[in-house]
Amino acid sequence: AMEDVSAKFVSQKVSKARWRPPPAAALRPPDCFATGSWDNEDNRISIWSVGDFGSVGLNGEYQGEPQLLCDIRHNGDVMDMQFLDQERIVVASSTGDVTIFRHHQNNQTLSANQRWEKAHYHVDREASCGGAACTGVICNNPEIVTVGEDGRINFFRADQKDAVRTIDNADSSTLHAVTFLRTTEILTVNSIGQLKIWDLRQQRNEPSQIFSLTGDRIPLHCVDRHPNQQHIVATGGQDGMLSIWDIRQGTMPVSLLNAHEAEMWEVHFHPSNPDHLFTCSEDGSLWHWDTSTSVSEKPSFLHQGGRSSTYIAHSTINQSVVSAWLSNDPTKDRMEITNLIPNQTLSVNSLDVLGPCLVYGTDAEAIYVNRHLFA
Repeated sequence: AMEDVSAKFVSQKVSKARWRPPPAAALRPPDCFATGSWDNEDNRISIWSVGDFGSVGLNGEYQGEPQLLCDIRHNGDVMDMQFLDQERIVVASSTGDVTIFRHHQNNQTLSANQRWEKAHYHVDREASCGGAACTGVICNNPEIVTVGEDGRINFFRADQKDAVRTIDNADSSTLHAVTFLRTTEILTVNSIGQLKIWDLRQQRNEPSQIFSLTGDRIPLHCVDRHPNQQHIVATGGQDGMLSIWDIRQGTMPVSLLNAHEAEMWEVHFHPSNPDHLFTCSEDGSLWHWDTSTSVSEKPSFLHQGGRSSTYIAHSTINQSVVSAWLSNDPTKDRMEITNLIPNQTLSVNSLDVLGPCLVYGTDAEAIYVNRHLFA
């Protein structure tokens, strides 16, 4: 399976990687992605094309590695980044700044389009060292929501100078990630193992619901919502566990799945094929969780690399498939897990999936593109 993957060494530790969203009607695979770096003297936002689709080697494998289209310096570590639309990228910094960069496709340059300085800060926004890391950002154009180490939630609108709304003491601990549940609700996860829902129609600055991991307050680092079943949410945390939640019932996860041996940094349902979920970790692994068919049809349960030879596509999303995520132990019944990077040693910090393509970035100063996720 590794011949489907092209690597590019970039002499930067890559903290985030994101596909550029395709034009609304596009059915072709994504052709462009952005990365952000961290822990370097000089951090950068970079835009890449996936490489030359045309050049095929003797065995039918792609030759092209990702090509740098343009890049720009970024102040501080890139903590998170999301495309706002096809041209603009919102970037969260360890300095507390939130910046929108514009990718000019006509001449392949990047420019800072708009910046909210110290959107997150500890004590005093005016103090020279007052910035607090902005840890997470999510967009629903033109709306932008950010969370930070300072426990704040900010609501911005592209092209508006000031925050539309700020919840100053949203959390007494660090907020690590945020996502939209629906247009009027967001979900946050924090460093004491809580998942909170905020109803934006409410003026009060309290969450409408709080869920939490039982027992130890294990920090949660990442969250994603099932694209079709808005009540199904996945989170990952400090202990590498994958938690699946049904926010319609109870306050605890429906299932806790043993996953990675160290922090889970990102979790993503596949946007158009959500029987598939992807997680990446500090332990150097990137797992593909597949609930699309019962395990009895599969040759083996956990593959150390490569993929199983059978892949059965679902043409319809039926109830049984969707509820696979909500069965008490999805692994017993209908799940296959593949580690897509068998021998990686350094942290896999970020991943993104779109169509048949996966992109991920690592502390080994490399970015990787796999164009045949479901081959």
